[in-house]
Amino acid sequence: MRLAEYTDYTLRVLMYCAANPDGLVTIGELADRHGLSKNHLMKIVNDLSRQGVLHTTRGRGGGVRLAKAAHDVRVGDVVRNSESDFRMVECFDSRTNRCMLTPSCRLKGLLETALQAYFNELDAVTLADICAPQRAGPAHQSMRAPPTRRPSAPASTARVTGRCGAA
Repeated sequence: MRLAEYTDYTLRVLMYCAANPDGLVTIGELADRHGLSKNHLMKIVNDLSRQGVLHTTRGRGGGVRLAKAAHDVRVGDVVRNSESDFRMVECFDSRTNRCMLTPSCRLKGLLETALQAYFNELDAVTLADICAPQRAGPAHQSMRAPPTRRPSAPASTARVTGRCGAA
């Protein structure tokens, strides 16, 4: 499974805003920082604004900022709202399913369970867990340890790390 670029960029916008909580972030700043088109970012920002995740201010001196506290924004919700299709195989859509194995196949159930586990992991992490505010000075980019896993979650080799705002 792979996230769409739209979802990747959505997460980058939110992480950058979370890393800069004391001021407005401009579309131009986001575009320059991530090497993306302003028009593409405008679509993302408008979508996040409609969802109530970002607050936008128009005009000179305007920009965007988080409309919610970073600890109230679950990564799973962001991914669900950004992705358009979670059908992993044909049989996930009963309208278009033509697979002859469907009546006796257990693959669909396995993949549905895996998809739910994926979202359980994402739902356990907030924007605050994956991003810390940037600090001024030479070490402008701050690092933060990966989020603490739930006790019931199995150990995984995948870790959430990285520099906020530099994604």
